[in-house]
Amino acid sequence: MGVGTSMAVHGHAVDMNLLADSILNLQLSTGEIPWHKGGKTDPWDHVEAAMGLSIAGSMDEAKKAYEWMADFQNDDGSWYSAYKNGEPEDRTKESNMSSYIAVGVFHHYLITRDKQFLRSMWTTVNRGIDFSLGMQAPSGEIYWARNPEDQIDTMALLTGSSSIFLSIRCALAIAYILGKSRPQWEKAMVRLREAIRFRPHLFNREKARFSMDWYYPVLSGAMTGLQAIKRIEKSWDTFAVEGLGIRCVSDRPWVTMAETSELTLALAGMGKRDLAAHVFSWISDKRFGDGTYWCGVTFPDGVIWPEDKITWTNAVVMMAHDALVGITAGSNIFNHSFWESTTISQRHRSLFIGENLRIESSDHTAEMRG
Repeated sequence: MGVGTSMAVHGHAVDMNLLADSILNLQLSTGEIPWHKGGKTDPWDHVEAAMGLSIAGSMDEAKKAYEWMADFQNDDGSWYSAYKNGEPEDRTKESNMSSYIAVGVFHHYLITRDKQFLRSMWTTVNRGIDFSLGMQAPSGEIYWARNPEDQIDTMALLTGSSSIFLSIRCALAIAYILGKSRPQWEKAMVRLREAIRFRPHLFNREKARFSMDWYYPVLSGAMTGLQAIKRIEKSWDTFAVEGLGIRCVSDRPWVTMAETSELTLALAGMGKRDLAAHVFSWISDKRFGDGTYWCGVTFPDGVIWPEDKITWTNAVVMMAHDALVGITAGSNIFNHSFWESTTISQRHRSLFIGENLRIESSDHTAEMRG
């Protein structure tokens, strides 16, 4: 099935309150949101789960999750890759995990329009972005991590770098709303976008077997228009299993609800809403008896694996549903047209065509449209 195929919108009822409750039931008193009962917490998926809470209207609990991030940020602006009950379990510092806070914070702002929340989180966002950009190579890609000995691992991941692209974009939106000037972030974002779009050899090709490497450049908005359509069409048959979902890895008979929901987000962001709804309908029956979603299922034998009820899986299902139905303004965060129509995007446009951009102080009060 090609991306240009027009599909009728398929109904897929999602109980947002039920899914939010499944996350709230696992959130610790500190605000930390582990993967599942007794599981680890990583900063990226913790933010993803918080975004689900914002969509459902659990604003106090979402804010508490972001406050946990602020409380556990390292002095250099990073977070460790894994925690359990607030204690580090993996002291690797991943660049994409340390920047994703910007996406969650801006997403929460789009829903609440709470500028005081942005102010309270600015230092945390600023430091996280600076940490990640401190690992950008001269050719634009961003190295994936510092190891526990604080040495940079000079491998770049396409999925991770694409996630960082969206993080920088959201951080810049926050900066402009708060009247901050970050021209170095703008230039770094342009170099990163050029690397993602035109220099695939810079990224670890072994990861191309993962579907995230396929759709993340589109999901993040680093690739748009015809380039995005061609990218999705090129590997559709490799990863999409009609009626079942999206493979996590090309050579394994396993589809996951998170990857299926993220592809839904990417397709909706491109404007292919009918196809996005069609893909999303594939997971409508892949739920536990309590209504929460499986993490993944093998085929053709239909083994649910793992059996854990994953917080971030349910959160991204909520995000995909929001993108299709438009429950909140947070649904715009993956929408290519939204970013192209903002005043911030127009300021970036001169950078994208290679011109110099000068930020005037009188522009510092610019707000995002819509």
